[in-house]
Amino acid sequence: MQKFIEVLPDLQELVNRSLLIVREKIQAAIVERGLCTLALAGGSTPVPLYRALSSESFPWEKIHVFWGDERYVPPDHPDSNQKMAREVWLNQVKIPASNIHPMPTASVNPTVDAEKYSSELSEFFQVSKGEFPVFDLILLGMGDDGHTASLFPHTDALSVRDRLVTVGNKDGQPRLTFTVPLLNNSRCVIFMVAGENKQSALAQIFAPSGDETSYPARLIQPMGELWWLLDQSAGVIIS
Repeated sequence: MQKFIEVLPDLQELVNRSLLIVREKIQAAIVERGLCTLALAGGSTPVPLYRALSSESFPWEKIHVFWGDERYVPPDHPDSNQKMAREVWLNQVKIPASNIHPMPTASVNPTVDAEKYSSELSEFFQVSKGEFPVFDLILLGMGDDGHTASLFPHTDALSVRDRLVTVGNKDGQPRLTFTVPLLNNSRCVIFMVAGENKQSALAQIFAPSGDETSYPARLIQPMGELWWLLDQSAGVIIS
């Protein structure tokens, strides 16, 4: 794994730097493999990045978009990660509908929907049962509790190693989430982290040793590149 940590002056520079790296990774994947597979993060921090991506002139038919986690709500719900990404980005570009792969949340059974998305991933990437797809790029955020995707501290989802997608738990509310081994089976993972409220968790995550069950973002160690992009407010602890 190659690890990079950068502290940017403010949120806008964080977005600008993220855009530069994302653009580079998308273009490289298309040149090398003919398409790019990208998994999105939810939350508020990546919104300006997605908005910026809506102005890019990629060959959209060669980009496939997935989600690393999703709140277990209908796709038109205000809390839906899919809804957010569609509104600020995907609805603004000419990406084929078949290239957008949202997490299903309609069966009223999150375990069933987690298995359904796992099957979709296995079929798309043409991997056998027990094998993990390789994403070109996974975007992640981090909460002030050190969670990432929907891998929350001291929850069962942290220990799942035999599935692609599992059910996370946030204060009793189910969510769908990529598992740790799927997140780590990526050519590139980019964390976008902003705000002084993230300082305490980042100190624990960047410590030489620590408790992964308390700070799940420590578990993310991809086979390829790991980028931590922080604004000054978050990254003051290491700058």
